[in-house]
Amino acid sequence: MTLTLDNHSQNQESSLTKALRQIQQLNSRIQELEQHHQDYMRSQKNLIAAIAEICVSPMQEVQALRILIYRGEAACRQYLRSLLIKQSQAS
Repeated sequence: MTLTLDNHSQNQESSLTKALRQIQQLNSRIQELEQHHQDYMRSQKNLIAAIAEICVSPMQEVQALRILIYRGEAACRQYLRSLLIKQSQAS
């Protein structure tokens, strides 16, 4: 009887230990994802500020935002670089 109770206690402890480890892993993953999200949001805010600063007309701003929405950050940055090059060549 004692052996059965000890074995059951060990199984229960093992299950609790396993659940605790899984919770800790999930918490770590959540923290990692939150950090990625914050980095992404900071990057987007910087990109929106760059759009406002670089674009000289409302049409350019609309185009930059469309590119950002439909093609992503890299394409939008490329568009902004092309605008900067055109502006420097025009000066």
